[in-house]
Amino acid sequence: MGKIERQVSEGVTKYYWYPGEKIDWIRGALTILGGGLLFALIYVVTKNSLIAAVIAGTAVQAVVGAYLGRRDAAGLSEFHDPASERREAVIDGTRAAWRGTLQGLLCAGSAMLVLNMPHEGFLADWVLPFVPSIIGALAHSGGMLWERLAQEVGTEDAMTAAAEAGAEEPTKELEAA
Repeated sequence: MGKIERQVSEGVTKYYWYPGEKIDWIRGALTILGGGLLFALIYVVTKNSLIAAVIAGTAVQAVVGAYLGRRDAAGLSEFHDPASERREAVIDGTRAAWRGTLQGLLCAGSAMLVLNMPHEGFLADWVLPFVPSIIGALAHSGGMLWERLAQEVGTEDAMTAAAEAGAEEPTKELEAA
């Protein structure tokens, strides 16, 4: 949960709370801006707004899906026990629900963008609106897998370092004797 503090007068501070963190909002705005620029670039090159909408929507969904997948995997590894730490578990669940809501809204928005482009045919009506969302879902799974693998490698490196440190101690003791 982020907050903005405003000094109203001496001794009076007003707090504005908003969901998420400031850096996440900045990353989201930059991703949407990048998608808009990609749409404009592809439209200028191809003169086809349908193709530009599908490619730009897919790129945005892939970036956001991978990022949210990594955040979900990190959130799962830090999830609190609901029985003992109720407040923290509610906060964890709220963050996950917020990320899911954002991804759902982005999927719906990209499908609406593709559907509102001038087009004709079965492919444009029934297949292309789903392409960005499918790629976003796959990127979400890939982001979760990437984060889990990074956590596993970090754990294995720590265990290997601890084992090597433990193996060197008896050798040093024998050399000293």
